[in-house]
This record gives sequence, structure tokens and C-alpha cells, in this order.
Amino acid sequence: QVQLVESGGGLVQAGGPLRLSCAASGSIFSFDVMGWYRQAPGKQRELVAAITIGGSTNCADSVKGRFTISRDNAKNTVHLQMTSLKPEDTAVYYCHVELRAGYVRAYWGQGTQVTVSS
Repeated sequence: QVQLVESGGGLVQAGGPLRLSCAASGSIFSFDVMGWYRQAPGKQRELVAAITIGGSTNCADSVKGRFTISRDNAKNTVHLQMTSLKPEDTAVYYCHVELRAGYVRAYWGQGTQVTVSS
């Protein structure tokens, strides 16, 4: 069983930083892709950033230059360092991981609320 435990969400003032972490536990020790999605009220869930096991990354245009994704393969953990936060970044952030050895299998965290006040 794969479990994704997210932490670091909360209320932050516009312009401030926030660091999200997601720790994966279970019988799987390495995921091909780890990343973050977010969903604001009334909006579609969107990819924020993702990182492969080799360290390749991609980020949504709206967060490029402000958010940095990283992973610790030894700890099976992915982080999202958010800076220069804007009210538009307010959303529930979901950890997302994928296995691509054979069939693609995706797992989701429960979500953590990030609220940016202006």
C-alpha cells in the first residue's frame, strides 16, 4: 500500500514563502515521477510541477521562477519550495506520484490547503 503524507500547508502573506513536503511510504521505494497538482475552488485541477527520478523537472508557466520542486530519492520525498506567493496561488495542493515500470500507476495524497492572503 502506498501512502503519501503531505505537510507544510497553511496561511501565508502574499510575497512570502512556503515549503510543501510529501513523503511516500509503503512497499514502493522509488517513483518515476513525483510532483504536485493544485485545485482552487471552482477551477480545474492543474499540474504545478513534477520531477523525474533522474531529476528532470517541469513547472506550470504560472509558477516558473517562483516555485522549485526537488526530491530526495533516499527518503522517497518530494518538496515544493514556493516563494513570492500570490493570492492566485491559493488552492489545495495534492502530492502526485507515478510508477511507469510497465503499466502507469498513479497515487495521490489527501491534499493540503495553501492560503495566500493579500
